[in-house]
Amino acid sequence: MKIRSAVALSAVFLLAACGGGGQIGDSGSGNSATNKKLVLIPGISAEPFYISMQCGFQDAAKAAGYEFDTQAPAKFDAAQQTPIVTGILASKPAAVLIAPTDDKAMAGPMKQLKDAGIKVVEVDTKLQDTSIASSSISSNNEQGGKLAAETINKLTAGKTGSVLVLNTKAGTSTTDARAKGFEDEIKKYSNLKYIGQQYTDNEPATAASKVTATLAANPDLIGVFATNLNTGEGAATGLRNAGKTGAVNLVGFDASPKQVTDLQAGTVQALIAQDPATIGKQGVEQALAAIDGKENKRNIETDLVAITKDDASANSKYFYKEKC
Repeated sequence: MKIRSAVALSAVFLLAACGGGGQIGDSGSGNSATNKKLVLIPGISAEPFYISMQCGFQDAAKAAGYEFDTQAPAKFDAAQQTPIVTGILASKPAAVLIAPTDDKAMAGPMKQLKDAGIKVVEVDTKLQDTSIASSSISSNNEQGGKLAAETINKLTAGKTGSVLVLNTKAGTSTTDARAKGFEDEIKKYSNLKYIGQQYTDNEPATAASKVTATLAANPDLIGVFATNLNTGEGAATGLRNAGKTGAVNLVGFDASPKQVTDLQAGTVQALIAQDPATIGKQGVEQALAAIDGKENKRNIETDLVAITKDDASANSKYFYKEKC
């Protein structure tokens, strides 16, 4: 995951994922500092995963007596996220929760936050440089990829065939970890031939075309693991267009409303769902600890679950939201 003037761009890209911020009184917080503002910078606006994270963030900030605001880029791109970070420097909130859109390119802008005395907490994605954020909260993404491979193996029930990973962008810490976990685990199943990963630039249309091309080159394709929401939705479209729905087992990552609908319709055979609201909540908890000078837990991993059509109702708490 991943610069004209920051001043020129900040007005364009200061977008809220599902509305603006809220003014909350100072009651309910043990922090004596006068700065009572938290900002969340997700990876992209209007995506159910990040909206669900925002809901958890807002609830936790409100309960702690903090003001809150969410500003998100229109695309998952460092060039769009950077001017948001630059713009926030001027308002100097107490802490920023951020999902860096590139594990290297966002290091400079995020270091500016830290150097300005703003506490930085990573949510979902993280930098290679571990010296900037005080804490990183994310799903156990490598475990998620492993779970996806195990699920495809169960779905194929001993049949032979090729399996493909559709990733988003190189340098995205979360999806790269999912692809690695899948690759390590799929090697255990001799009936399944891993044919590698392809990148989709986080665009559903690109994911759809990659599936179409792979089917033409590998008619024995039996499984696809899509490493995030947009890629999963695009992969489902590609299989539908090729008339291969159900014949090729599609395991997606995330549980957006569209993906849940596809799961229930049989277009997707399984979803690896995260718990983004808990990531947002724990991000606030770690930010407040840093503000109060308390010890942070450097790395926190939240749970994932594999959901099929048969157990979808029992796991509905993991379905993502479109608004708070």
